[in-house]
Amino acid sequence: MTRRWLGVATLALGLLGSQAGHLLAYQVRYGAAAQQLQSSGAHAYFPFLAKTALGVGACALIGGLLLVGLARLLTGRRVRSASEPSYLSLLAILFSIQLAAFVVQEVGEALIGGLSTGTAVDLLLWGTLGQLPIAAVAALALRWLCARIEAAVGAIRALAGPSPPARPPAAAAILVPAAPGGAPQTFLVAASSLTWRGPPSYLRIRTH
Repeated sequence: MTRRWLGVATLALGLLGSQAGHLLAYQVRYGAAAQQLQSSGAHAYFPFLAKTALGVGACALIGGLLLVGLARLLTGRRVRSASEPSYLSLLAILFSIQLAAFVVQEVGEALIGGLSTGTAVDLLLWGTLGQLPIAAVAALALRWLCARIEAAVGAIRALAGPSPPARPPAAAAILVPAAPGGAPQTFLVAASSLTWRGPPSYLRIRTH
């Protein structure tokens, strides 16, 4: 996977994972009251957003697994790239994206609802508790898929690509001496016609 597509995938996964981290953070902080808090007031939009994010993430994961499975089925061997992104790098990037999204989301909800945003320590603490476990799992899944999707796409393209054109048969030059006083004649004989299955009359000979 190129750096560009890896960056896009990491950003998208970080934004999607932030909603799962948001759910986890509220569950840890408020317990049984978390669901009611996240579906009322300024948080009324959250259930739909969370379901959509989780659904998109699940579809992307299933699509990647199907692609890898198809490549393995067609090639008959395990599909894996020789290079893999660093797990720690993916974890750091995903966690940073998710934590930033969580803080922005919390501050925005507080401003819309006219509530207190809490201290920066509270936001970082609960954001870390909710986002770090999700980022760890997401980084592991992304690293696993990146190591295989690139190889799977290459294998499928190689199988679906056009076959090389057939090479024309080589020609052999035969020098035949002419009658006394005449110039020798050269004959081009197609290599494919040089076979022992028929008499010489079957040879395709062109006179030059």
